[in-house]
Amino acid sequence: MRQTLKALAVILLCLLAVAAAFSAGFAAHMVLAESRTASSTPGQQIVLLDPTQPDEEEAGAFAIFWEAWHLVKQHFLGDLPAPQQVAYGALKGALQELRDPYTTFVEPASRELERDEHRGRFGGIGVWLYQRETDRRFVLKPHPDGPAASAGVQEDDVLVQVDDVVLTETMTIDQVAALVRGPIGTPVRIVVERDGRRLSFTITRQEYQTPSVEWRMLDDQAPHAGYLRITMFTERTGAEVQSALQEMRARGMEYLVLDLRDNPGGLLESALDVASQFLRDGVLMYEVRRGGEEKSYPVRQGGTAGDIPMVVLVNGGTASAAEIVAGALHDHQRALLVGEKTFGKGSVQLVFDLSDGSSIHITVARWLRPSRLPIDGTGIEPDHRVSLTEEQRQQGVDALLNAGIAALMAQTP
Repeated sequence: MRQTLKALAVILLCLLAVAAAFSAGFAAHMVLAESRTASSTPGQQIVLLDPTQPDEEEAGAFAIFWEAWHLVKQHFLGDLPAPQQVAYGALKGALQELRDPYTTFVEPASRELERDEHRGRFGGIGVWLYQRETDRRFVLKPHPDGPAASAGVQEDDVLVQVDDVVLTETMTIDQVAALVRGPIGTPVRIVVERDGRRLSFTITRQEYQTPSVEWRMLDDQAPHAGYLRITMFTERTGAEVQSALQEMRARGMEYLVLDLRDNPGGLLESALDVASQFLRDGVLMYEVRRGGEEKSYPVRQGGTAGDIPMVVLVNGGTASAAEIVAGALHDHQRALLVGEKTFGKGSVQLVFDLSDGSSIHITVARWLRPSRLPIDGTGIEPDHRVSLTEEQRQQGVDALLNAGIAALMAQTP
């Protein structure tokens, strides 16, 4: 066990040294990121370090860890965590020393859910999963007409086992959700408690999609105006936006309200695709790496809405990839921003998937708006600042949307 722990801890130190050799990726808000295969940029040589062999300085510095941990093993009153959890804890502690909230370690279960989120689809059994605060047990609520409901799962059934894994109160909801999810078309066996009895169900996972786009016409508020809301940038978002624009065009759309409120970001490629729908040329963003190396991202050809008058709704939850879109449309004078100051997340993360299914997200660059103004730590100020009051929330009044429509109508003849 001692050798296993030592090998794991050594890996923690060496992982950080590999990051600078690889090309840039992007993460939105905290850990929403695009996973990329390691590759070099032109003229850059990748040097792969052996993650099992520390250099002399690392080995010497880490000796104090083992000195302290062996004392814990000898004298601690309670149960000790598994070696893997010790490794995870050591890595998380090491990353905290970087003082960067976006350089993070993501455990396997959370990483798998993250991948599903970015794909916009997953294999599931059609249940909502909750963890009770009172006893930390996991409770199910089946979707109507979903496979779990069809199999006989009922609301408030307590989930106690998934396949061969018996659930414990120390497990996280992400860990349990990852067990229930899996490849589309594969079976999963769950055991639930109901009225003191244990019941077993074998259910075939089916595809569930998580659309990232909502749209409608606003004819009751503004004739010929369309409304497009993007909740997150996933692999599906570009195609969803293009389809929504085509549908609204067919229904007579002449103006557009683009709603990016509470959009935490997502995949960089999707954000660039979406911004390019509304622009004909120019630069979407600049990426500045260590040493001042700079890369520009030009508008992509093929946009279908470069001529539509539009406004963009933003607030404090508009972050990362969503700020790229808002900043690009604002700086190219394609849209007024209405609402509240955005979150201010403008750093670039490279995501490494590790051998056990976990991942490490490492900040490698920062990006700038087309005007070269920074976003990281500052956010974007709207052209028209509007906040939603508590009274308006309770009454269901969307003051930001109303202000956006007013600004849209004011700028069109």
